Amino acid sequence: MKKSDKPVEPPAEFLARMRDLLGTEEYAAFRQAFEQPPRAGLRVNTLKISIPDFISIAPFSLAPVGRWEPAGFIVTDESRPGRHPYHDAGLYYLQEPSAMAAAALLSATPGERVLDLAAAPGGKATQLAALMAGSAPTAPASALRRALDEEGLLVANDVHAGRAHLLADNLARWGAVNVLVTQDEPQHLGSAFGPVFDRVLIDAPCSGEGMIRRRESLEWSEAIVAACARRQRGILAVAPDLLRPGGRLLYSTCTFAPEENEQVVADFLAERPDFQLMDALRSDEFGRGRPEWAVAPPDIAGQLSRAVRLWPHRFAGEGHFLALMERQPIEGNAVEDAGRARLRPPSAEEMGLWREFADASLVVGIPDERLHAHNGRLYLRPKTDLPAGRVRLVRYGLLLGEVRPGRFHPAHDLALALTVADAAQSVDRPPAHPQLAAYLSGAGLPETGPDGWVLMAVDGFGLGWGKRVGGRIKNHYPHYLRRR
Repeated sequence: MKKSDKPVEPPAEFLARMRDLLGTEEYAAFRQAFEQPPRAGLRVNTLKISIPDFISIAPFSLAPVGRWEPAGFIVTDESRPGRHPYHDAGLYYLQEPSAMAAAALLSATPGERVLDLAAAPGGKATQLAALMAGSAPTAPASALRRALDEEGLLVANDVHAGRAHLLADNLARWGAVNVLVTQDEPQHLGSAFGPVFDRVLIDAPCSGEGMIRRRESLEWSEAIVAACARRQRGILAVAPDLLRPGGRLLYSTCTFAPEENEQVVADFLAERPDFQLMDALRSDEFGRGRPEWAVAPPDIAGQLSRAVRLWPHRFAGEGHFLALMERQPIEGNAVEDAGRARLRPPSAEEMGLWREFADASLVVGIPDERLHAHNGRLYLRPKTDLPAGRVRLVRYGLLLGEVRPGRFHPAHDLALALTVADAAQSVDRPPAHPQLAAYLSGAGLPETGPDGWVLMAVDGFGLGWGKRVGGRIKNHYPHYLRRR
């Protein structure tokens, strides 16, 4: 949301350009949309809770975004869902409504290898992770237990180190286990992995015209649009190096500029005749692509209307462009067997410390053969994996914790993948309980019971760790997350 309720005034040059593109009548409705405040979106985490169960406990007023994304909602009151303990426990992700469309249209399914090429901060990646887990649980669920038997792998990448670590944090809060987080250039990923992915999402960096209502200001010029289009062509050109024949590619931007949308897609299709646009309309609120705004041969121009445009004057969200493409299958083609990742198993000492912790603190079994160690940390590797020796890794699977001299220290990521049914000891409180507020602020808590690690939870869902010693719980909630 904007810091001010005052509507953002779009740049005059941008408005003149949009008037020329849309024509007088549609432009008037488009311009009027910028006088309205943006909508707050919320998407339920179906890794952990069913949609009806969440609605039954939600302290916010919600309206569905549409049948195309059953887990998506618009917050219709003045509440602050980002400050609620359910958000800290990963029961939902705050996401602009239009941004939910990309992963929904790509429709990842269980067992697939999926790549989100420009994934930070993680909205679309968390949505893909939920889709890859299949149907929502019928009762509050442990993301860890669900993931232990799941096939499939999500690779979530961002080129910037800080954004890649934010991405990893958001996927951890979501409870995503079968995930590889990388921080690398698209071209390097293409050479390292090869065309092994069933689905690839490219949420391309763009001029951001579609998000004007959510910004304090917009630096805009035709030169910026042209520079973004050049960069987008370079990123999209890597897709064939990553997507298997028969796989699907979703190209999206949050801009209106035809040069970054229809024209980029048209140029790609001209160079890659083995790709074709698919009709991705899922709702009457979805607009079609505009072939007349691109320069393309007739056979390609005829495909461009299959793309999707989301307009703020037609849809309860911001501006987006989405193009779903399929790479034509090759007869007899099978997904390439990329082999197993070469990950270091824990040493005897590391394994001993882990087992000591797990035996005392967990009641969920984690297979020893799925553990791997890196730089003094223990991870649970996904059941499906990929060799990643030449890729800059941020996280490979679920971080379980750190091996410290003589002891094992559990990770915050592990707590967020658990429910109270997975922990030997827990302190479970309702959202408004003063002890919960104290814990999230970093305070210790008086709490009788056996010494040892305790899962701190809200309504059964893991929030973090505490360690009880002598009738008092020492707070291990991460310092950077604590509330003032």
